[in-house]
Amino acid sequence: MKDFITSEIKNENAVLVGLITPEQSEEKVNEFLDELAFLAETARLVPGKRYVQRLDMPNPVTFVGTGKLQEIAEYVLDEDNQVGVVIFDDELSAKQIRNIEKELKLRILDRTSLILDIFAMRAQTSHAKAQVELAQYQYLLPRLTRMWTHLERQRGGGGVIMRGPGETQLETDRRIILDRIARLKNELKDIDKQKTVQRKNRGKLVRIALVGYTNVGKSTLMNLLSKSEVFAENKLFATLDTTVRKVTIENLPFLLTDTVGFIRKLPTNLIESFKSTLDEVREADILLHVVDISHPAFEEQIDVVEKTLYEIDKTEKPTILVFNKIDAFSYVEKEKDDLTPKTRQNTSLEELKQSWMSKLKENAIFISAKEKTNIEELKSLLYEKAKEIHIQRFPYNDFLYQNYEEETEETE
Repeated sequence: MKDFITSEIKNENAVLVGLITPEQSEEKVNEFLDELAFLAETARLVPGKRYVQRLDMPNPVTFVGTGKLQEIAEYVLDEDNQVGVVIFDDELSAKQIRNIEKELKLRILDRTSLILDIFAMRAQTSHAKAQVELAQYQYLLPRLTRMWTHLERQRGGGGVIMRGPGETQLETDRRIILDRIARLKNELKDIDKQKTVQRKNRGKLVRIALVGYTNVGKSTLMNLLSKSEVFAENKLFATLDTTVRKVTIENLPFLLTDTVGFIRKLPTNLIESFKSTLDEVREADILLHVVDISHPAFEEQIDVVEKTLYEIDKTEKPTILVFNKIDAFSYVEKEKDDLTPKTRQNTSLEELKQSWMSKLKENAIFISAKEKTNIEELKSLLYEKAKEIHIQRFPYNDFLYQNYEEETEETE
């Protein structure tokens, strides 16, 4: 069993804190806080009151201004509100956490530590558990100093510096964590070797990887296409382990991989911990980029995934954009006499279809995995894309069986 570091705060009220900066508009911050609230719910917390402040840049000492911190303190220290944790929407430094904890006298989480908590809850296999534990220790290492501030640091007289117990304990803990990081890296290297052998044993079958933002329906689509039982839930990061299934459409077999979802403000070292996911993406022949079209900020989610994919693998791969959850899509129709500029909220599904189809042609499809809408069309599209690559690899007709309908059409 892995030694996960979890916040140990479950089913408690959480206060959310965000910043409006020149880089982040008020609308963006509200979107981020909505996502943070969903993350908190996934971690079995109860998101409540929100605090937002407008600053040019985060305060290096307390993240928010001292006045705003005092306002938060008055609310969270009131026993009637029963607040158990305060969550900040950005990554906090050790100094910021120490100062905020001193003022609020509560457990403080930032976005990264909350995501790590969820990862620890979701990890099922020894591989995923080792990846999460490594990410946790890498996050904890630069923040160790705040854990030993209660131990004094002494300096001896006579020009000789005597180390106090705090410094000794800090060094001991640092060494223990560095040893564990080294052990986990070696453990993951061995697992990666096994995974590499497994990938080689899969032969030259066409590989298709499902990628996308977290909670867009990748695992549900995987279950639908492969007729398997991959864990799927309406929560963030339901999938942490990469799952590979052999799928056959008509006379063509190929491999379909379900991967961990991406999210905004996800630190690079956290992505690097999930090397197996990255390897599956790198070695894929076709990417199936799943998008939740019912989400108000789906276009920004597309950008986040595309940027992350570019960091992972700079080679361009054939990509199909799968707009999922059309059954949950809604929009507000504009009044005829309304002369204000049209926004995303006023755009119908048909207009979005026309817009994206004109941009991507046959590389975009609109489906509902839940209601099984347009799934046959998606299968046909996948078949055509996989068939092109299959023919290049096996020019001497290596299909499962001959498709005589195609031959008849060609002769006619």
